[in-house]
Amino acid sequence: MKKLLIYITGLIRYAGWISATFCSALIILICIDVIQRYLFNQSYNWIIELEWHLFGLIFLFGSAYTLHMDKHVRVDVFYQNFSPEKKALTNLLGTIFLLVPWCLVAIKTCYTYAANSFYIREGSPNPDGLPALYIMKFCMVIGFILILLQALVIIYDSVKTMIK
Repeated sequence: MKKLLIYITGLIRYAGWISATFCSALIILICIDVIQRYLFNQSYNWIIELEWHLFGLIFLFGSAYTLHMDKHVRVDVFYQNFSPEKKALTNLLGTIFLLVPWCLVAIKTCYTYAANSFYIREGSPNPDGLPALYIMKFCMVIGFILILLQALVIIYDSVKTMIK
């Protein structure tokens, strides 16, 4: 079990690294787009769409890493004053009853959405847009799987904290 959790944690950290790399790529791409637009008076749909896709991938892959680092948005009016055991119980219940079910719903829904897109070989409706739009849609599935895997780590850590 411990080896599996170490593997999952490594995978989540790698997803965070990918997300950070996409941030750098997005900055470079936006600079290229701005230079082309204002200096050369030209713009390409595929560049604009690639900006959207990179922006989405940053959040899809970065969400699990943010959850792993415990830097996600939390309304902690009461939570900040809880003992470690009470925080662990709160995390456990929230993860089991909120995070895991919504991840499962999102995975199923996104998979159906992506599979349908793959089946029709969906591409961009815009002229000069990106082909193979289904790849981005399958990335949504991967993003929610990563969050679900991180949820399993949170459940394990919470139970371990409560047992101590």
